[in-house]
Amino acid sequence: MLALDTSTETMALALISPAGLFTHEGESGAKSSSHMVPQLMKLLAAGGLQLADVDAIAFGRGPGAFTGLRTACAVAQGLAFGAGKPALPLDSLMLVAEDAAAQLGGDPAALGTVWVAMDARMQEIYAAGYRWQGGHWQAVAEPGLYGPEALQQCWRDEPPAVIAGSALPVFAGLLDTQGARLLPACAARAPSLARLALQQWALGLAVDPALALPVYVRDKVAHTTAEREAQRNAQAVP
Repeated sequence: MLALDTSTETMALALISPAGLFTHEGESGAKSSSHMVPQLMKLLAAGGLQLADVDAIAFGRGPGAFTGLRTACAVAQGLAFGAGKPALPLDSLMLVAEDAAAQLGGDPAALGTVWVAMDARMQEIYAAGYRWQGGHWQAVAEPGLYGPEALQQCWRDEPPAVIAGSALPVFAGLLDTQGARLLPACAARAPSLARLALQQWALGLAVDPALALPVYVRDKVAHTTAEREAQRNAQAVP
């Protein structure tokens, strides 16, 4: 299986093959679209495979950087259509929970609730809560967009055991982490991406490439331009 994620500043790529796990991490952002496919082809070559040999194309669907999510989805769809394979959308915040569990070691089921909090810019946070149950991650709080106060209220209702993600240093003075174990940075996104892809594949969550879509939790940003245009038009009517 091929897996890719560009939801953050780090591009994570992975190939799970009979020959082993092959990974690549590099700079995401505007450059990732031109570098991603050549790097994926290098991973396939390293694993002695052709694109037609993989079971599915997994990709980080979000939440995350708008351009990164569109890039990952477009590349995954293109490869999946070309190879006649299904696409496998992955929760990009769940990827951070998987990495956090790997950093802490031991039985992930013993961790309790793992909250992921990623800096979403504009003084907001992408966040979700997860628990390890039945051999895979399950969302106990679905991915959403929070202000610091709203997220803090969620944590008051049910204090997290672990908090992971880039929002920790950014909002350090605004979030009371209540004694949770803190992991502000991913240690190895690409291997975590591979493990998550295998978990989700085993759950039968692959879809037709045409149904593979990014997840945008900041929909209001996409509407703002149209709303402002409508406002201008309304104001121009005599």
